[in-house]
Amino acid sequence: MQKKCSKKLLSFILCNALIVAMALFTIGCNGSTGNSTPSGTGTEVNVQADSGQLGEGSTKFNFTVVDKDGNETQFEIHTDKETVGEALMELELIAGEESEYGLYVKTVNGITADYDKDGVYWAFYVNDEYAATGVDSTTITEGDSYSFKVE
Repeated sequence: MQKKCSKKLLSFILCNALIVAMALFTIGCNGSTGNSTPSGTGTEVNVQADSGQLGEGSTKFNFTVVDKDGNETQFEIHTDKETVGEALMELELIAGEESEYGLYVKTVNGITADYDKDGVYWAFYVNDEYAATGVDSTTITEGDSYSFKVE
C-alpha cells in the first residue's frame, strides 16, 4: 500500500516539474526580445535605434513609436507617397498582414505586437487621437503627426 502511495506521489511531483519546465520554456521563447523578423511574415524589418529624418520626398510628417514600456522613438518622415502606410512600408518601419479590413500591422520599428500571441496590438493614432481609418488608407496631411502605440 505504501509503495503504491509513493508511486502516485512521485508521478504527481514529476508531472508538476514537467509543467513548470514547459512554462519556463514557453516564457523564455516568447519572441518578444525585439528580434528583427516578425513571426509569420517572412519579411525582415530594419530596427531603427535612433530617431531622426528618414526618406526622401516633398511631403514630410512626424511619426512616433511608443513601445509597451512607454519608450518613444520619433521620426521625421519625408516621402512622395500618398498614404501613411505606403510611406512607412517603403521605409520598412511597419510590417503586417493584409486582412479584409486592410493592413493588420504587427511590427513597428522592429517590435512585434501580435494580439493572437501577446494580447497586445499596435494602435494607430493621428494627432494623438485614435485613427478612424487604417494606416494604409490614411492620406498624408502635411503638419499632422502619426503614431503607433502598443495597447
